[in-house]
Amino acid sequence: MKEFLLAPEPDHPELSVPVTGIDQDGVATDVSVVTERPLTLFLNGQEIVTMMTIGDHPDLLAVGYLLNQNMVRSDDEITAIDHDKDIDTIVVRTKRKTDYEEKLKKKTQTSGCAQGTVFGDIMEEFDDIKLNKNAVVKTSWLYDLQKKINTVPSLYLKAGAIHGCVLCQENKPLIYVEDVGRHNAVDKIAGYMFLNKIHAGDKSFYTTGRLTSEMVIKTAKMGIPILLSRSGFTAWGVDLARQVSMTLIGRMRGKRFVVLSGQERVEFDHD
Repeated sequence: MKEFLLAPEPDHPELSVPVTGIDQDGVATDVSVVTERPLTLFLNGQEIVTMMTIGDHPDLLAVGYLLNQNMVRSDDEITAIDHDKDIDTIVVRTKRKTDYEEKLKKKTQTSGCAQGTVFGDIMEEFDDIKLNKNAVVKTSWLYDLQKKINTVPSLYLKAGAIHGCVLCQENKPLIYVEDVGRHNAVDKIAGYMFLNKIHAGDKSFYTTGRLTSEMVIKTAKMGIPILLSRSGFTAWGVDLARQVSMTLIGRMRGKRFVVLSGQERVEFDHD
């Protein structure tokens, strides 16, 4: 846990609740169930979206969401972040005046669980993304990362029904967050990186979910050249990864994996 800048809090009392049921033998049993609550996001005075989330790190989620939707720019100055827990709202205020009335009319539901959403012009800057060509990923790092990520205490191990995302550097996991939707988890990491000015070019990104178009787009927009998952791929996700020369590694199980894009960054250093 010491090497994590941010790690899951499986024992946080507001992130899961005990629920009583019966098991396959009809015997009463208590299980932990993750929470799910709405969070309505405002940018300056404009309502943007209502997200379903477990409720931790609302500031990171809000900033990361706005970044990944092209509503907050990389050079924007955030002047305040106001979270009102009682009415489930968060307001991000920027020095630059914003108005996204037209953009909000163009809404697309993504393949992400918990109804991920993207807005009209998210692909406008995708063709201009340049990822670090000199980044590498060693097979020994992949095996180390899997072991460290899979054994750290998490809500997934405690209650399930949740996705995790991890920002990594070489064989070290740095930031590990969870949420009911993987798009929320990746947005939290984007928000943390923006607010803490973390460089992306030498990092990799691990997700427990599928490698979909949404995951590739968001990871590329964050400037991260390597995307990893224990799950599988979608065809459009692979096409987009190849378009921006992102290294895409999926089906990571033990010492098995499949690379469908960016093979030139992989160094086979493990026997």
